[in-house]
Amino acid sequence: MEINKNIELAKKGDQIAFTFLLDYYWNEVYGFMLKRTENETDAEDITIETFAKAFDKIATYNPEFQFNTWLIAIAKNVHIDLLRKRKSSLFVDFSEEDNYQRYNIADTSPTAEDELITEQNLSQLLRYIKELKPHYQDVIQLRYFQEMSYQEIADELREPLNNIKIKLLRAKKLLAEIIQR
Repeated sequence: MEINKNIELAKKGDQIAFTFLLDYYWNEVYGFMLKRTENETDAEDITIETFAKAFDKIATYNPEFQFNTWLIAIAKNVHIDLLRKRKSSLFVDFSEEDNYQRYNIADTSPTAEDELITEQNLSQLLRYIKELKPHYQDVIQLRYFQEMSYQEIADELREPLNNIKIKLLRAKKLLAEIIQR
């Protein structure tokens, strides 16, 4: 009963309901993906993406089915997408011209132009990040610029791990919206 109530509240955008659902189902989805992937990092990434997709599409959830079944179906699809992406990056088709070029290896270090473009892109990204609220800026900074794990961020900010996961999820979504504008 409490789950159905929180699902309905989440459909209306209630953040506390989202947190409740994440906390309630996290271990089930993560455990399922850990068995499938046998890799903690992949399982965590897939689980986070699963909840992001589920929360974005929660209005489409059909209550005739169990919520956890719906989440697991999303997780399976996210996992399949990940496998396809990895598989496609493993196979490269070489033409005769490519074959010739492999033997004429050039200097692959970035040119001055490449470095300038990278610097400009980073500068633009930092401007976008500054449009976020400070607590979202903090988690983005710690995760992607200082490359801290979720647990390290939780320890640093003295917040529960699930709060950090949700903040990072929201920060990435808001940042994507800002970039698209």
